[in-house]
Amino acid sequence: MNASRQLHDHGRSPSPERIAQGRHVLTLNAGSSSLKAGLHRADGDEALVLAVDVDRIGGASGRLRVRAADGGVIAERTGNLFDHRSALAALFAALAGHAGKDAVAAVGHRVVHGGPRYTEPQWVSPELVATLRELVPLDPTHMPQVLQGIDYVGAHHPALPQAACFDTTFHRGMPGIAQILPLPRWFHKEGMERFGFHGLSYDFVTGELRRLDPAAAAGRVVVAHLGNGASMAAIAGGRSIDTTMGFTPTSGLLMGTRCGDIDPGVLIYLLEQRNMTPRELNMLLDDQAGLLGISGTSADMRDLLAAEAADPRAADAVALFCYRAKKYLGAFASALGGLDALVFTGGIGEKAAVIRERICAGQEFLGIALDPDANQAHAPVISRPGGAVTVRVIPTNEERIIARDTIRLLRAQPVGRAQGETHD
Repeated sequence: MNASRQLHDHGRSPSPERIAQGRHVLTLNAGSSSLKAGLHRADGDEALVLAVDVDRIGGASGRLRVRAADGGVIAERTGNLFDHRSALAALFAALAGHAGKDAVAAVGHRVVHGGPRYTEPQWVSPELVATLRELVPLDPTHMPQVLQGIDYVGAHHPALPQAACFDTTFHRGMPGIAQILPLPRWFHKEGMERFGFHGLSYDFVTGELRRLDPAAAAGRVVVAHLGNGASMAAIAGGRSIDTTMGFTPTSGLLMGTRCGDIDPGVLIYLLEQRNMTPRELNMLLDDQAGLLGISGTSADMRDLLAAEAADPRAADAVALFCYRAKKYLGAFASALGGLDALVFTGGIGEKAAVIRERICAGQEFLGIALDPDANQAHAPVISRPGGAVTVRVIPTNEERIIARDTIRLLRAQPVGRAQGETHD
């Protein structure tokens, strides 16, 4: 990709000199077909300076957008982005053009799975990369892209220290009983257990709740991170006690293309009677199920809500999504021994008022009662005044947590570096 491919400059680019005056942390959050990056100040507040979003990775219609801290678009480019490596090359070129080549002091990666070994953010090393490669089968949707990002930075910017910030960290303090899989004990000794995911999001939302309502944050909270990937967590006193995702991010709630919880007998049937290979089964559960599978048309909740009045399959997909969330809400309230706050976050949780309404409908026995006008307005507090349970909408910010954790590593180990080459 180069500047001649439909570069639109809106004239708001901060000068490289101004940005490069300070030291910054670059956060990388890789999805299956997208890449989010943020340049954050490393001087104490982790404030966002510049953001670069790349989507539609995998073909000739890739798009890269550079945004200022206030969200305003500085530049937008479209062109060939056939894989994450080409997306990363375009991203670093954009950063150099808008922030200066020396603006980055360290790179922090969102790493979905840390396995049983890594429970805190770590500097990237050959040993860590080898462990992450072993975890790819547990999350083939995200981990290969994360490793491509680490490899790219190690190969093209070897002087930059890289930090791995794990989505599993937030849940590693769950009670032991919530981590155990109901299998023979030796599986657990080999590291097969419930890990939980979306931890960077839960970490941020819990911190925001603590700032906004310390009493509620110290109590019993359910957070619903609802997006293309969806999960819920039961949090007591700021600590995760249970979550819907377990050994892999496929479990738990119904999601955009992931099935969530499913009878294991179905899997045995598909293997034995339909002669599906493990690879085919994995593709079915992760890429062809969920909202997409039920509706037969779309994994996007916006499309399904627009179509549900005329399309019974779309209506079924939406209804099952809300029903599954409602069941876990009740289960987690029971596990917590009551409920003080319910928080919605994620793309659907933050923007789909009708989904919040349907999940909360009939939950008055838990103390949940929405204010319809506040809910429609996506207000920060959408529960009725004086209700037993405060219901909030808190936009998540995983990148802010990645920046914070990477800065902490820099302060604790200022000379930390990726040790040796990690690229293939």
